[in-house]
Amino acid sequence: MSTNNVKLHRVFAAPPEKVFRAFTDADAYASWLPPYGFVAKVHEMNVKEGGVYKMSFINFSTGNGHSFGGEFLEIKPNELIKYSDRFDDPNLPGEMITTIKLRAVSCGTELIATQEGIPSAIPEEMCYLGWQESLEKLKKLVEPNIPDA
Repeated sequence: MSTNNVKLHRVFAAPPEKVFRAFTDADAYASWLPPYGFVAKVHEMNVKEGGVYKMSFINFSTGNGHSFGGEFLEIKPNELIKYSDRFDDPNLPGEMITTIKLRAVSCGTELIATQEGIPSAIPEEMCYLGWQESLEKLKKLVEPNIPDA
């Protein structure tokens, strides 16, 4: 069984702590992770090494969806999140490994995302496009500097 891999690079005008929190807060994660046209529901999210998560993406137009989950393999606050992903759909077998590296830079945070082991049924370019959309939504979440009122 062949698999696909993607790697993305992005710089955000926000500190690493804020970007990290967007990956580890269930409500925040559900707000930006699903690609355009999808909504997400986080069923479980225990962000610690060995902790598990479970979530669903629902196609807003059709109401159809898919669920997936995995385990947090490595966590370094504000620097690294590495986790596994498995689709519940038997037509999408295998385990993906996603690594998110964060680094403070002069204007905010550099993010490097790598996803390996994407099932061959998912075209690499579609996965890459989905990640681009998600990271655009992440930007809109973390970059505004809204003062307390």
